Amino acid sequence: MSTGSGAASAPAPDPYDTKTALDAPRRNSMFSSLRIRNYRLFFLGQVVSNIGTWMQRIAQDWLVLSLTGSSAAVGITTALQFLPMLLFGLYGGVLVDRLRKRPTLMVTQSAMALTSLALAVLTLTGMVEVWHIYVAALALGFATVVDNPARQSFVSELVGPGQLQNAVSLNSANFQSARLVGPAVAGLLITGVGTGWAFLLNGLSFVAPLTGLMLMRTRELHPVERAPRGKGQLREGLRYVAGRPDLVWPIVLVGFMGTFAFNFPVYLSAFADDVFHGGAGVYSMFNTLMAVGSVSGALLAARRGTARLRLLIMAALAFGALEILAAASPELWMFALIMVPLGLVSMTVNVTTNTSLQMSTDPSVRGRVMALYMMVFLGGAPVGAPIVGWVTDTYGARVGFAAGGAIAMTAAAVIGLILARAGGLRLSFGWNHGHPRVRFVPRDHTKALAPAA
Repeated sequence: MSTGSGAASAPAPDPYDTKTALDAPRRNSMFSSLRIRNYRLFFLGQVVSNIGTWMQRIAQDWLVLSLTGSSAAVGITTALQFLPMLLFGLYGGVLVDRLRKRPTLMVTQSAMALTSLALAVLTLTGMVEVWHIYVAALALGFATVVDNPARQSFVSELVGPGQLQNAVSLNSANFQSARLVGPAVAGLLITGVGTGWAFLLNGLSFVAPLTGLMLMRTRELHPVERAPRGKGQLREGLRYVAGRPDLVWPIVLVGFMGTFAFNFPVYLSAFADDVFHGGAGVYSMFNTLMAVGSVSGALLAARRGTARLRLLIMAALAFGALEILAAASPELWMFALIMVPLGLVSMTVNVTTNTSLQMSTDPSVRGRVMALYMMVFLGGAPVGAPIVGWVTDTYGARVGFAAGGAIAMTAAAVIGLILARAGGLRLSFGWNHGHPRVRFVPRDHTKALAPAA
């Protein structure tokens, strides 16, 4: 978040101090960061590219399911796509802290475009086999190792510290707004002309972000001092995170959720195909409805201007409860309706974690911290996707979805208590205008209110 060297950055807030920057009153309008030209170029390029990304996600999942008839195969594809992040994510963060972000992104975005175009050629010529999709997913994963932390940390260079919360929230709204369009277009393409066209359009969509990166004005960026080459930088980043409970435990929480609860390609494709006996259109509808909620959650975060850890815990608890409720839904319309609030609280978890980590981290190690976050969040998929795919195939989609929700709720409850204890807090139960009220208060709160003897 620095405008110069790391020393000029805003100090890291104490997450347990109610007067920190994370709890500061809202200062920005919902779209204030779009006034910045460089960020506007970045944002508009991502609009186009994100639509293509969602088209490919839907087409890829459905093509694998069509070729194999197996939810486990969909899980394997997801696992291969995120396996490089699990194995090499931290090294990607070290590279990002050393390299200039804009040229790095031009390389990674170009690599991802070429991967999509290659898959398009194989599919349109009728030569595609499942192992081709596995290889493409793995190649995309290797590009993501550097692309994800670079994009995450580049936002602060585009807007500076004052607009970071707003820009992160709008990025999430951007990605999820594309989810409204991408799955719908993918569904039409799959049923009309085939999955290959979705891959082709995604490959071409990368022209937009590459053009935006080239048009940016270097003098208007907020440069961060790059980390010099040296030994022990990976260990340095891990030690930095290990000494900060406000960084460690949110990362652990999203790790559990990313591994077991966020496996929507497995869960939703199984519900669309096996439970409700629909087709690609029903699967696309589920993703679209989740996107409606996700966009709402991201825009609310942009207005809120805060990233409190207690909000993260509450949203994670609500997410798990909604997954269990959806798993028990007997009718298609009921399941589809729950996708909207499920998308809202999942986006609240994502935005709150991302923003709190970026605002609490020194710029000199931000790439490594965000790489660790993305490694845990996305890298959990190679572990979780085959497991939940096997559970879904063996015991049914309802059991798999409910199990993911139960794990999310358990992790949120345990980590919430750990953070409260670390912050010297305790649970307080009471009533407010006739309604039950549960909150965390300082352990000596009761003593402070007691009358003197």
